[in-house]
Amino acid sequence: MPAVSKGDGMRGLAVFISDIRNCKSKEAEIKRINKELANIRSKFKGDKALDGYSKKKYVCKLLFIFLLGHDIDFGHMEAVNLLSSNKYTEKQIGYLFISVLVNSNSELIRLINNAIKNDLASRNPTFMCLALHCIANVGSREMGEAFAADIPRILVAGDSMDSVKQSAALCLLRLYKASPDLVPMGEWTARVVHLLNDQHMGVVTAAVSLITCLCKKNPDDFKTCISLAVSRLSRIVSSASTDLQDYTYYFVPAPWLSVKLLRLLQCYPPPEDAAVKGRLVECLETVLNKAQEPPKSKKVQHSNAKNAILFETISLIIHYDSEPNLLVRACNQLGQFLQHRETNLRYLALESMCTLASSEFSHEAVKTHIDTVINALKTERDVSVRQRAADLLYAMCDRSNAKQIVSEMLRYLETADYAIREEIVLKVAILAEKYAVDYSWYVDTILNLIRIAGDYVSEEVWYRVLQIVTNRDDVQGYAAKTVFEALQAPACHENMVKVGGYILGEFGNLIAGDPRSSPPVQFSLLHSKFHLCSVATRALLLSTYIKFINLFPETKATIQGVLRAGSQLRNADVELQQRAVEYLTLSSVASTDVLATVLEEMPPFPERESSILAKLKRKKGPGAGSALDDGRRDPSSNDINGGVEPTPSTVSTPSPSADLLGLRAAPPPAAPPAPASAGNLLVDVFSDGPAAQPSLGPTPEEAFLSELEPPAPESPMALLADPAPAADPGPEDIGPPIPEAEELLNKFVCKNNGVLFENQLLQIGVKSEFRQNLGRMYLFYGNKTSVQFQNFSPTVVHPGDLQTQLAVQTKRVAAQVDGGAQVQQVLNIECLRDFLMPPLLSVRFRYGGAPQSLTLKLPVTINKFFQPTEMAAQDFFQRWKQLSLPLQEAQKIFKANHPMDAEVTKAKLLGFGSALLDNVDPNPENFVGAGIIQTKALQVGCLLRLEPNAQAQMYRLTLRTSKEPISRHLCELLAQQF
Repeated sequence: MPAVSKGDGMRGLAVFISDIRNCKSKEAEIKRINKELANIRSKFKGDKALDGYSKKKYVCKLLFIFLLGHDIDFGHMEAVNLLSSNKYTEKQIGYLFISVLVNSNSELIRLINNAIKNDLASRNPTFMCLALHCIANVGSREMGEAFAADIPRILVAGDSMDSVKQSAALCLLRLYKASPDLVPMGEWTARVVHLLNDQHMGVVTAAVSLITCLCKKNPDDFKTCISLAVSRLSRIVSSASTDLQDYTYYFVPAPWLSVKLLRLLQCYPPPEDAAVKGRLVECLETVLNKAQEPPKSKKVQHSNAKNAILFETISLIIHYDSEPNLLVRACNQLGQFLQHRETNLRYLALESMCTLASSEFSHEAVKTHIDTVINALKTERDVSVRQRAADLLYAMCDRSNAKQIVSEMLRYLETADYAIREEIVLKVAILAEKYAVDYSWYVDTILNLIRIAGDYVSEEVWYRVLQIVTNRDDVQGYAAKTVFEALQAPACHENMVKVGGYILGEFGNLIAGDPRSSPPVQFSLLHSKFHLCSVATRALLLSTYIKFINLFPETKATIQGVLRAGSQLRNADVELQQRAVEYLTLSSVASTDVLATVLEEMPPFPERESSILAKLKRKKGPGAGSALDDGRRDPSSNDINGGVEPTPSTVSTPSPSADLLGLRAAPPPAAPPAPASAGNLLVDVFSDGPAAQPSLGPTPEEAFLSELEPPAPESPMALLADPAPAADPGPEDIGPPIPEAEELLNKFVCKNNGVLFENQLLQIGVKSEFRQNLGRMYLFYGNKTSVQFQNFSPTVVHPGDLQTQLAVQTKRVAAQVDGGAQVQQVLNIECLRDFLMPPLLSVRFRYGGAPQSLTLKLPVTINKFFQPTEMAAQDFFQRWKQLSLPLQEAQKIFKANHPMDAEVTKAKLLGFGSALLDNVDPNPENFVGAGIIQTKALQVGCLLRLEPNAQAQMYRLTLRTSKEPISRHLCELLAQQF
């Protein structure tokens, strides 16, 4: 609120504020406010010739009352009238009132827009700035439509004052963030870049914010900003604090502008021009050098500003990942912050070093700080800093220090915060497997994990150890011995019982020669845990017992007695009861040879990829891939452990050196089997011929609806699927669809499968299925390059009111897509009511450090929800006559764009969704169809008639529905197919 001085003559406002402050109770305050509101209302209604000063005073009082939390339902027109005043204070109060109290849907917007337009055209810089501030504060779409074309012109006009340029840049930024489709890209985009050379630092700062936002959507249009940004950054970095006196903050020249310039440069790969790159490297070195200098002030503001520039510089160095010298220097500088007394600096240093650890140039430099990081893990009081220390240990781990890091993490796990225990367990399991040279160490590590933090050891972890033990003959005997000893502990976690039951059931014979671990002793040890376990573990132990009968015939009588016990045969749990009955019968009826065949040792598991890393990435959340996905390949690693782990939904060609560490671990046989994955949908997804449709299950619609539900929590598939839908950004967050988007959409009007988009980097395939008002779509994103896509983010956007018409639930995909790999995204779709425009698919990723983005139209059109309807000729014509109103019919006569083939036409009409009715039209060459569009809100009947004229190479298409917009829309969609 503007300052009120005695010279303004606003004595009445000052007295009113004083009265409010002197009120002794809430009731007294309300009474005083109601009295004042009545007085203001009478003044506004009674005195038609109220002067500008009085209006300003009363509007100020209303504004003050509103800020106290009371509703204001009048005075808006008086505030709008103040906008036409030539006095600055009156106009300022009017704009302030409008910015605070007028919403974007107000009927006064048109009047306000006229007043703003007059002020923008006045060439008075003060009035222009007030108008621009109001546009930015209100930020409505109506204002955007009215002024989006004028503001860029003001911004780049040569006669605009510096304050006006600054306000115009920030106003345009606000409008672009609110409604990017309203801001036209044109000639001004090339000129706005040159504002980086402006003499006024405020203009430069505002312009950098605007260009940074614009270049994320249209990087190619603003490439010229790189050299200008480097030049401006160089001048700031090399200047003394006295050179930029007005923009020096605690002896740091223009810190905010420096940070913004560094962030702008992170939107692009390293400069290709050698001179520009050399100047930028010199700037970065200067910042690192200044960080080593003694501080010029002891004030915290000085260190904050200095460190902000330093950390942004390090982020840019990490982003480029091409200057070994700078990466090592950045690492050493961050190492100094690891023991800083300021907690925030220690946190930021650990976080930045996590990213540095993934660079081949700086990995060794990061490893030199291992003792400091371990100490931070043990002694830090802040849990978030300890968590970052654990992340850094995970990132810096390789074969040379794996045992040290794993042992320290295990030691820390005993006292770790409950919130991060599961994450630590996953990291230890991943590192132990990835860098295991001696697999007996791996077995010891996992069993220690279960002993220390059994409640936090997920199924993925103990499934994985069983896979590896089963696949490696050299570790089976050691595993059996070790797990037997672990089971002898008085307090034994249930996960240890599961692992022990499976391993002893498969390999207990390898230690049976020792009297201390003879078959009866093994059985007695396992059975002593039986009554303390859950149903799932008891089921696994029953499978172990029947295995024992095959391995150790001498235990047969004892085990049959256990199986025959009433507590098993009459167990309330059907799974345990069935196993007991079947295993008892099998052991009694089957011959020794049959028993040996049925219960032979499990074969080696296929070299699949475990889901431990996928679970860790899901736990860390999206965007954590860089810290978790180590892109380096340890030179000393062998083919069994080395390599980069694929992401959860990545499908790549298996190689002979495939890592055991992966994502789809098969559970041990006693565990519930995982349901079939949708991965088989990858077959022939890009073929033009008829592809095999994914099975819809039973024909009733309830079965189809149940298929759209996420996996049940107890299902192993639930561990691989992320049930949380991805965030649905607004249309303002994406760019416009690519020029050929409409043509690509038309290809899918009459088909459900095929390639939606393809360029030299990316291929997007589609498989979809629809039933009534429900649909499921599989999108396949293929990386056609040999370089990994980073920050891969496909999202579905609902333009306009589409969100109320079409519900789309999406599943997240991995943030990284390896070269040559493919990821799958599942979309569950529900048609709520009829719609005319399709949703948009926005795909963003980084390729070679450069941001890439494209927006397509998702092939979901209203005809996808057609249900074909068979009708007799009499019923058809009766219904056709009922839909005879002009608004219910849409007709189009058009020239054929493709050869007129009756079979092709028939196939397209069937693909469109309608049923083709034979012997209805008197002319056998015509096509007649019927169907019902199913939505959640209503059903819309649709009848169509297509009349081909082969001689004239023309068609006449007629559609009749009960809703006019649907008739026209369906007619346009279908006409484009012929």
